[in-house]
Amino acid sequence: QVQLVESGGGLVQAGGSLRLSCAASGTFRIINTMGWYRQAPGKQRELVAILTSGGTTNYADSVKGRFTISRDNAKNTVYLQMNSLKPEDTAVYYCKCQAQKSSFPYYALDYWGQGTQVTVSS
Repeated sequence: QVQLVESGGGLVQAGGSLRLSCAASGTFRIINTMGWYRQAPGKQRELVAILTSGGTTNYADSVKGRFTISRDNAKNTVYLQMNSLKPEDTAVYYCKCQAQKSSFPYYALDYWGQGTQVTVSS
């Protein structure tokens, strides 16, 4: 059982920056991965960035070089630093956590944050 609380969304001018945060709490054995997804009006939800427990990162081609995903393990918090924002980045951003159950069998479950709106004006 994991709860995810997102923050940091808002309105920003093109070329500006925002930093999203997602804090995980609850009962779990370990977090396998944490990541960010986004969904723009009329589009499917898409992967933005993923960070594994081993430190491996993956980014969508559209955000490479502009976005950075990171994690504070002590706080079970994942961040998404978004620089050089473009109007095309406008979307609702969702945090996702894959965590193992605290008891055996330790299979993993997916949890989603509530979503936070990011709007980039031109």
